[in-house]
Amino acid sequence: MSKNRPHVLSIAGLDPSGGAGILADVKTFEQHQVTGFAISTANTIQTENRFYEILWTDLDFVIRSIETLFGNYKIEAVKIGIIPSLSYLNSIVSTIKQLSPNTKIVWDTVLKSSTEFDFISIKNQELLEAILSKIDLITPNYNEIRQLFPDFLSGNFEAKKDSTTPILLKGGHNAEEVGTDYLYLENQTHKLLPSATICYEKHGSGCVLSSAITANLALGQSVEKACKNAKIYIEKYLSSTTTLIGYHYVP
Repeated sequence: MSKNRPHVLSIAGLDPSGGAGILADVKTFEQHQVTGFAISTANTIQTENRFYEILWTDLDFVIRSIETLFGNYKIEAVKIGIIPSLSYLNSIVSTIKQLSPNTKIVWDTVLKSSTEFDFISIKNQELLEAILSKIDLITPNYNEIRQLFPDFLSGNFEAKKDSTTPILLKGGHNAEEVGTDYLYLENQTHKLLPSATICYEKHGSGCVLSSAITANLALGQSVEKACKNAKIYIEKYLSSTTTLIGYHYVP
């Protein structure tokens, strides 16, 4: 009999193209041999290169969905994607921690879609810090980190890192070191160098990376190891096709 797989939950938007959001997350979960669940925060009309419309899910409906899943399954880790506001996010995170304090939470800080649609603006820094204190990892890119922490990219590490929440700063938008990620832990900084020689831009690549990390955390890996292994996975995904939607499985 095969070993039972850990349960992992994605709380994110529904992208009909399957390149991003909960469809991409569940594909990634399956490839990591964890059991994936999903709760939709939004229904969207989009393709891999154009965003048309979004319909946010009522927060009460999302909370009831979370309560139902946690009431029936032991969920080891949760990935959170697009949300319409910090208060919406705070309710989700607080509910998870009340129901299961040891469940790992990864927030993929999608503030804007790859097709340039704005999801959320960061205006309440105090509330942001309160939320981050309950989160195990955030995965911003260089554009997002400037909105989350305006001073992050200036000065020395101690001065710029306002949060003790682990941060994986993705290098896709780093013109000086393309593809090089930086993992900031409380007392350490790890430089994650790219290993793939050929990668192609992908719609939803941040979703895939964060869900791969979430799956690895559910499998018992440390944050550092989870990020390193997820980087290997995303590089294979980025090199799988020349189009904006990649393959999670290539025979």
